[in-house]
Amino acid sequence: MIDRNPIGDIVARMRQRLDKLPADDHRRYFLGTYLRTTEAVGRAIDQARFEDPEWVEAWDVEFAELYLQAYDGTAVARPWRLAFDAPAELPALAHVLLGINAHVNYDLPQALLAVISDDDFLDRALIERRRRDHERIDGVLAERVAAEDTELAATGPRRLIDQVLTPLNRLASQRFLRESRQKVWHNTVELQQARADGRYAQRLAELEVLSAAKVADLLRPGQVLLRLAVTGFGVTLPPV
Repeated sequence: MIDRNPIGDIVARMRQRLDKLPADDHRRYFLGTYLRTTEAVGRAIDQARFEDPEWVEAWDVEFAELYLQAYDGTAVARPWRLAFDAPAELPALAHVLLGINAHVNYDLPQALLAVISDDDFLDRALIERRRRDHERIDGVLAERVAAEDTELAATGPRRLIDQVLTPLNRLASQRFLRESRQKVWHNTVELQQARADGRYAQRLAELEVLSAAKVADLLRPGQVLLRLAVTGFGVTLPPV
């Protein structure tokens, strides 16, 4: 019997791509962060931090597959095109935030729906377990904020304002994670209803527009995290 490790396989595929990138390629910033984060999720699964670890593993793999499809050019939605085409000279943190924004706002609801069927949504107890495991990811990611800030600091010198704002940035990043995940769950429910009603493609197109607009807003000049503190990180599909 083959002992498969789906998250380990995904991490290996990410590392292959990272190893092929030139040292000055700006795509390294998000890819490196995402690789380490995926490893952290794998460790959290091994530590039994989730109610349904097999489901979390399947979901995390689906989520990563959407990024790899965008990275490889198989399916590049507008949020990812904007993130990938961002000016290379932007700070490393900006590139990471662009990638997180595109991935969480646009890809995450799709990944959740890939592992939650319409029938699952009729089981209130099951959906509550899924929602709780979805929220538990916040704890894993929050634990990575300081470490990832250190990783990004090693990529080059920071402006004085960035150094001064570092503690605020770390706290803000954790708050953004919580806020965006709440909105992701809302959008997942909206997309599920659309899937059941035969309107999924239309609603997904709406989500793509909203997510691209948020990425475009992050590309405007100025302190990205301070602006996010005002506008928020996530996007919300309006009811129909």
